[in-house]
Order: sequence, then structure tokens, then C-alpha cells
Amino acid sequence: MSDSINNFSTLEQHLLNDYQRDMSLSATPYADMAKQLGVSEEKILESINSLQDRGVISRVGPVFRPNRIGVSTLAAMAIPEQDVECVARIISAFPEVNHNYQREHEYNLWFVVTASSAEHLDIVLYEIEQHTEYPLMSLPMLDDYFIDLGFNLKMSATK
Repeated sequence: MSDSINNFSTLEQHLLNDYQRDMSLSATPYADMAKQLGVSEEKILESINSLQDRGVISRVGPVFRPNRIGVSTLAAMAIPEQDVECVARIISAFPEVNHNYQREHEYNLWFVVTASSAEHLDIVLYEIEQHTEYPLMSLPMLDDYFIDLGFNLKMSATK
């Protein structure tokens, strides 16, 4: 995320900061957010769409502990630098992909894939290789370690 927190509206800052974890399960999550933040549901959706359009967030949805619902794997790919952004976009388009990130390593693009079954996972991994035209390395979890990927954003009084 290249934007400074000061470049986000107060509503965007709250959306980015306050809903990273422990969001209640509801049939109307955006209406619930709107009520909590004192704005309309339409404003919440507009703000989320703007954050997505600007590349600040890729998706809004739950993150489950690995293999609690379905099966998952960590995957890595060695992608030439000039193709990383394009391949990352292709990978992110798969609904089974939680997130991806670039690392300074021979295997420079990493991502988590979660599927309903081992068979479905294998199909998704195969499809990713076919769509990207690069091989991937699947690294299924052997031991469970929980790392909280949330971060506290410093809130500003601007905008």
C-alpha cells in the first residue's frame, strides 16, 4: 500500500482499521458497518469500491484458520520481475486465493489457496499454472502457527 494513511478519508481509515478482525457474522454486514459508523450503507459500499479500485485492498471477506473449512496450501512461484504484477492480478482473480505478496527471493510471488476439497485445490493450482504459464510450488501446512496479519493504522484528524 503506497498511500499514507493521511491520504484516506476518515471513513476509509475506519474501514481499513476497524474491520480487520472480529467482524460479527451477519446477513447485512455493510448495513451493520454503516450503522456503527453513522453513514449510509451506500457510502460504505462506495468507499470499499474506491479502496479496491485504487488497489489498497483486494477483497473483503473472512480469513479462516488453515484447514478448518476445506483445505489450503501456501504456494510460491518464480516470476520474472517484469511479469510479477500481471501474474499477481491473474492469481488474485481466483476466488480461492486469499492474498498474494511479493518477496525478495528466487520464488518471489507467494499466495494462499483455500478450496472445498483436496481435489478442488489441485484443480485450482493446475488452473493457476495454466493461466499464468508458470509452474508453482505447493507448500501444504505441516504445523499450525497463527500469525495475526492485522495492523493498527494511525488515525489522522484530516479529511
